[in-house]
Amino acid sequence: MDFYFDQTGFIWYICAGVFLFSFLVQVFYYLFFYARLLFYRGDDALPPPGEPVSVVICARDEARNLEKNLPGLLGQDFPEYEVIVVDDASDDDTAEVLERMSRKYSNLRTTRIRKDPRFRQGKKLAVTIGLKAAKNEWVLLTDADCCPASPLWLSMMQKHFISQNEIVLGYGGYASKNGLLDKLVRYDTSFIAMQYLSFALAGIPYMGVGRNLAYRRTVFFRNKGFASHLGIESGDDDLFVNEVARKENTAIEISHLSHTISEQPSGWKEWIRQKRRHLTTGIHYRVFTKFLLGLEISGRVLFYTSFILLLTMFTPSWPLVTGLFAIRLIIMLVVFGLAVNRLNEKKLLLFSPIFDLVMILINIFCVTANLITQKQRRWR
Repeated sequence: MDFYFDQTGFIWYICAGVFLFSFLVQVFYYLFFYARLLFYRGDDALPPPGEPVSVVICARDEARNLEKNLPGLLGQDFPEYEVIVVDDASDDDTAEVLERMSRKYSNLRTTRIRKDPRFRQGKKLAVTIGLKAAKNEWVLLTDADCCPASPLWLSMMQKHFISQNEIVLGYGGYASKNGLLDKLVRYDTSFIAMQYLSFALAGIPYMGVGRNLAYRRTVFFRNKGFASHLGIESGDDDLFVNEVARKENTAIEISHLSHTISEQPSGWKEWIRQKRRHLTTGIHYRVFTKFLLGLEISGRVLFYTSFILLLTMFTPSWPLVTGLFAIRLIIMLVVFGLAVNRLNEKKLLLFSPIFDLVMILINIFCVTANLITQKQRRWR
């Protein structure tokens, strides 16, 4: 009996210790990192126009999206800029669409990569060609399926193009739709943005998204472009930022006017495929970045696991356990709710407690699937 009590007591101490540790980790991330986004003093004030800008878009079989979104990109309220579209070996009507629109818009420039079966052409090649073609020092990147949230998108991003800055991180959201997938996609996108934007404010920039990202051409070529991770399919945005971004040279812009809006994935299968591709780059981040991101996700896993164990196996603990769970939940709702409001994301707050757990399971699934696929390729 004494042995059973001692064994049970030992397990309780372990579970309680893990729960308390993971609770403190979660509170630390929300209050030390994520809350920074709430107090960021960005505004919608327009600066005087600065130096000219080159907008670079890489497009493969994007005729429909280019026809839909280029007018908004080419009609920005900004005095001097160019839009460069790199036709990345498209098989659809992309070339015809670009030729027709070039006759209408004098600030549209195009270049084309011919299909070559001897080489595996990825987006990194297209981005590099676009930057080589750019006439201006500052380059603003977005995707063919993105449209600016306002005619002042370029102006709002441009206000950070000052001497000490070399990189500007923006927000690229998704158009709102009906259904559960819409909420989950927008929750995941806004949570990731809350992470990388707040980390940048804390002086630890580690990624950006190619849907809304600006940097100097000189930084790109000084870094030898994507040379250090050229063999990795993804990473034209986050791996490059992780490599060159530092506290001293990075700024963020979160005004609603500065956002880009993309179409959502067509279904669950496409979204999971995107998630799996994006998760392949994380292992190549800087060591300290991987530690911080790993600690956050591990803290969430341990928090929910130890919470369930304490409630089911040690019912006398429920007042303390549920009390700490409620405190963490309130902090999460307040910080996440105010942060996504600054990102102009609506109707996500009520879903966030569920999605906080669901995204752990989805990420574990995607990482496991990637590992299995990688092992299968090596075996073959």
